[in-house]
Amino acid sequence: MAILDSKHHALIQALLTRGPLSEKEVKFIFKTVCENNADVSESAFYDYIGRINKELDFVQFEARAGRNQYDGEIYYGVVNKVADEHAKLGTQYSLPQIAFFKAVIEAILQDQSGKGKISNIEALNIRLDSQVKQESQGDPGQVPLAFKQFSMAQKEKTLEDLLKNRWLCTTEEGKIGLGIRAFLELRSLFKNLDVPFCDICNEAGIKVRSFVRMKNAQFECMIIVLKENFSILR
Repeated sequence: MAILDSKHHALIQALLTRGPLSEKEVKFIFKTVCENNADVSESAFYDYIGRINKELDFVQFEARAGRNQYDGEIYYGVVNKVADEHAKLGTQYSLPQIAFFKAVIEAILQDQSGKGKISNIEALNIRLDSQVKQESQGDPGQVPLAFKQFSMAQKEKTLEDLLKNRWLCTTEEGKIGLGIRAFLELRSLFKNLDVPFCDICNEAGIKVRSFVRMKNAQFECMIIVLKENFSILR
């Protein structure tokens, strides 16, 4: 078992209490708590993260890094490696809310522009019928009452909560995209929805969903990363 001290616990506590943090913030914490150490190099940082993950692995958690495909930045968050999306969302959201969120995700993935975003109106107009077969344990052809009664006001409130909790995000154009928590924690859902993953960075190809194919997912994902980083540097 890896031996952790207060320097490691400081980052774990920050990620648990504040949610996903940018790589810049995580490295700032690392350099701050390790300021008396001679080595605060890049390799020392990854060793620091590696020691944390060896410890967290015993409880099936991980300090995971993931790229926000809307701003190109890398973020870190503590992720449950075993639980599915229902377990991760079930403590905060009702079954209709989870179904609505999954329907929003599917709409984002099906964005014909390949940019992975939809308008607020498009999100609010989403019907839960498509989720009935997946969520209902009864007759798949019968819409549960809770789904039927899921009002426009409830959709608006759910969208607000999902944005606040960073499961979704608001893009520069004012549209709705996937939040950093979705990128970090919902990889199993993306795989179930046949989203291609890059062999190099292991990221889901969200922003190229409409035109990417498994055979060139790796190439397209690299293009996105390069474009995002180039636009940030300009």
